[in-house]
Amino acid sequence: MPSTHEREITGPVDLCLPDGRLNPGAVGWTRRPLHRANLRGWGRAKRWEYWGIVTPRHIIGLVASSLDYAGVHGVYVLDRETGEETGKDAVVPFARGAVLPDRSGAGEVSVRGGGVAIGVRQRPSGSRVRALAPGVLDLDVEIPLPEGHESLGVVIPWSSRRFQYTVKDVGRPVRGRLSLPSGEHEIGEGAFAVLDHGRGKWPYRMTWNWAAASGPGLALQLGGKWTDGTGMTENALFVDGRLHKIGEELTWTYDRADWLRPWTITGERVEVEFRPFHERAARVELGVVGTETHQCFGRFSGHARTDEGAWIDFDGLTGWAEEARQRW
Repeated sequence: MPSTHEREITGPVDLCLPDGRLNPGAVGWTRRPLHRANLRGWGRAKRWEYWGIVTPRHIIGLVASSLDYAGVHGVYVLDRETGEETGKDAVVPFARGAVLPDRSGAGEVSVRGGGVAIGVRQRPSGSRVRALAPGVLDLDVEIPLPEGHESLGVVIPWSSRRFQYTVKDVGRPVRGRLSLPSGEHEIGEGAFAVLDHGRGKWPYRMTWNWAAASGPGLALQLGGKWTDGTGMTENALFVDGRLHKIGEELTWTYDRADWLRPWTITGERVEVEFRPFHERAARVELGVVGTETHQCFGRFSGHARTDEGAWIDFDGLTGWAEEARQRW
């Protein structure tokens, strides 16, 4: 029977020891958020909330973050019918005013500056997400947490002083409204939301891959590169809200000269082909700090294996795959 070698954590745990180093007891994975990110010290800590929302008409991205020396916040909208992209990014020195709680799913997220404001009110029943960027968008959605819905939490241990806690919550229902300069849009039928909650202390340079996709009763969460050699992965299949943890490192193949060519993501329990229909490219260079991201939206086909050994087909799932390179 397929299984993962990784340790499942089933009770609340602190991410860090009192001196700020990684708590060895925090290394593992969870089916619901159980870690408290009690980060200490300044300079290498990264905290963020990213919400991605896919609707039949639009793809929406929201990021609220603190990198210690700056808050980097942004909103993004792709019109799937026209291919038009709109967005607004803001950099706030020293992340002034950013509120990012130490537990996923609890408390309130609040950031503001540079023409962008994002707020998330988190409750046991779900989250309300508000985002405002005048002239770009006004978003107000409820993202319920269904009974029995599981998410992937995992701690990636590079060393005792460099580590990351992430929650990838894929395939959440979402309802509300999106206001654009072109008009009002209801969000509901056929839409889903994805949360990327991150708290950790990062090396200066890092490259990662991330893929997330959802459809009725199925969701996929896959990662690569940044977890290699740590003994942990952020790979999972979700069937009717239940998490099947995939512990193997996967092989990602794609063409960096042509991001819209098909990608493949493969392993013993995963055989995925991803066909992009749109590339979002973002690059920021600020001297010693820089980032380059290629996030492609598209459709997934293939299959993955459950913990019980059954292969689940997921042809037609919609989502994204990306490569991000960071100097931060």
